[in-house]
Amino acid sequence: MAGNSQRRGRRLTPKAGAPKGSGGKNKDSLAGRGRTLPADERPWHKAYSGTEKLPQRTAWKQDKERRAAAEEGRAPKIGQPGSKDTTWGRGGGRGAPSTGGRGTGGRGAKPAGRGGPRVAPGRKSNPSKDTPELLVGRNPVLEALRALVPATALYTAQGIDVDDRVNEIIRTAADRGIANLEISRAELDRMTGGVLHQGIGLQVPPFAYEPFEDLVAAALEQAAPLLVALDGVTDPRNLGAVIRSAAAFGAQGVFVPERRAAGITATAWRTSAGAAARVPVAQVTNLTRSLKACQDAGFMVVGLDADGETDLYDLEAAVGPLVVVVGSEGRGLSRLVGETCDLTVSIPMVSEVESLNASVAAAVTLAEVARRRAAEA
Repeated sequence: MAGNSQRRGRRLTPKAGAPKGSGGKNKDSLAGRGRTLPADERPWHKAYSGTEKLPQRTAWKQDKERRAAAEEGRAPKIGQPGSKDTTWGRGGGRGAPSTGGRGTGGRGAKPAGRGGPRVAPGRKSNPSKDTPELLVGRNPVLEALRALVPATALYTAQGIDVDDRVNEIIRTAADRGIANLEISRAELDRMTGGVLHQGIGLQVPPFAYEPFEDLVAAALEQAAPLLVALDGVTDPRNLGAVIRSAAAFGAQGVFVPERRAAGITATAWRTSAGAAARVPVAQVTNLTRSLKACQDAGFMVVGLDADGETDLYDLEAAVGPLVVVVGSEGRGLSRLVGETCDLTVSIPMVSEVESLNASVAAAVTLAEVARRRAAEA
């Protein structure tokens, strides 16, 4: 008999090979962990471009790549730290759990000792612009309530240290019929993604931007019209600080581009210390066209530039209708915006510091404008 095809107990089916795939187990293990981060949002990657503190290991990788690129005569393949906002944004903290129907898709916060919960590095939510935000901090919450900003709920941490501001917040919220929900401090930590909240949070609808035309018209009704424009400022903390300075030194409004620039998030709210409730903010589609519209309305447009042609202390135009344009944190004024400005202004400095932070430069300029106007009055 040829072969053994007729032997008793022969195998009738092919021998099973090695199993392919994991049966979906690997996929299941990723459930609830959110999207895969791009390289420029990973603090441990040399392409990291976020606004969080740069880890020492990442800085070493970037320095190594710079040296290698210099030796090979090419551009380094690294990120630009500080150019991409990876801080807490609209609708909830990075990796914060879903609250009130606002899912974030993150892993959730992890405790990290006295510094508060540690969220997954680089994780941030990308909810719709139409979702509510959680405004935190005693001053921002109090200013928002005083300004009658619409709100849907007030969250207070159990055992909160009550002071005059907290008493006024609770009383004002009760008078306006806003629900006061007392939750644990750990729960509030999770809702805010580790942001310092001072034991209190206010759920507010998305920020209502002022129409640009109304912003200009309202400013022109004042005796000394003054507006602030931001050119590509991407850090919401800088935006909030500029709004705070604008309120302090008498500016009637701030306008920012819709794209590639920070908007009014809860981070900007907090940094402004509530000034965003009192200073109108507009978003414009094209910043250059908007500046030209201001010029047509009678404003002098002045751009801040380290190499500006005019010294800030010699700015005679400060007493008239004025738009102060502040450039981005890294590259300053864009080319088209710089060409649109009537003149560029530099801030005199005694040291060899290359430049000032965008919000600091705005504050210094607005203070000088206010001083000149007070002297003319």
